[in-house]
Amino acid sequence: MPPSPDSIPHPITYSMRLLRAGHFKLDGGSMFGLIPRSVWSRSVASDDRGRITVQHNCLLLERHGTPPPGEFSPRLVLIETGSGNKLDRKSRDIFDLEERSILEALHEVDCRPEDIEAAVVTHLHFDHAGGLTRLTRPGESGGEYGAVSSFPNARIYAQHTEWEDALANRSVMTRTYFRSHLDPIRVQVTTTDSPRPFASGYKPGREELPPTPVELRLTPIFPGLEVFLVPGHTWGQQAITFTDTDGRTIVFTPDVMPTIHHVGAAYSLGYDVEPFTSMVSRHWFLEDACVNRWTLVLDHEPGHPVHRVKRNDRGWFDLEPA
Repeated sequence: MPPSPDSIPHPITYSMRLLRAGHFKLDGGSMFGLIPRSVWSRSVASDDRGRITVQHNCLLLERHGTPPPGEFSPRLVLIETGSGNKLDRKSRDIFDLEERSILEALHEVDCRPEDIEAAVVTHLHFDHAGGLTRLTRPGESGGEYGAVSSFPNARIYAQHTEWEDALANRSVMTRTYFRSHLDPIRVQVTTTDSPRPFASGYKPGREELPPTPVELRLTPIFPGLEVFLVPGHTWGQQAITFTDTDGRTIVFTPDVMPTIHHVGAAYSLGYDVEPFTSMVSRHWFLEDACVNRWTLVLDHEPGHPVHRVKRNDRGWFDLEPA
């Protein structure tokens, strides 16, 4: 007897919805590293405290297609979660945080946090993973942090290296990995080990490309969604890729290029654990994005965050709105 059409697996694609989880501000000098203010200020405005406006960009994905039988294949997936609602008044003033979080963004699209079955973060700094937990509400118990999981029914995905570094607070910043973001979700976390672009201990040239193509460095975490390592900002930072319902390869881009103004070769962040590695990663990332016709979603771009990459006549790359 032939199988029922409903039982035959079909390719998994995702429809995506951009969620804005709140604008905030970061120090312009730190965001552009060694690039002089006289250069970056030509294209990016700063306030009277030297801060530039950025955004918490997140994606809500809905699965289409029939997953393989017996495999975990979430219907609703959240990519990135923003800073959340737990930062104190002093921190909110430092970053001029909008009174808004991923929870408000989900509410606006009629999605309950309990319906999220998987949450994938690029890395675990507070402005990407803070929304994984939330402040307790009256009648709830939140342990020593007064916080609980924002998405109690979700599996949470990060690189193993990133999870270990977050728990150990290995960062150039003293306050970016918060235990209140991490401890309440321990039992929900699934980690993966994606292949490195270059062998551990090897020092690549400034414009050297990885010896293994990105297609062989992809790590599937569930049907239709894959991640790959993009080191530099943190050692365990990952990009997230999937095919949308229009057949485009979408790559959610982490802090290797947080805004459209970070496309330049040397535009690494002062927050990066390895700025040189970020520069090398940015080069091969843009090369792959151009050759493979990726559609990029930039994690902190306050304007239009969806772009394609085009090679220019100066031997580098430009971004074009998609």
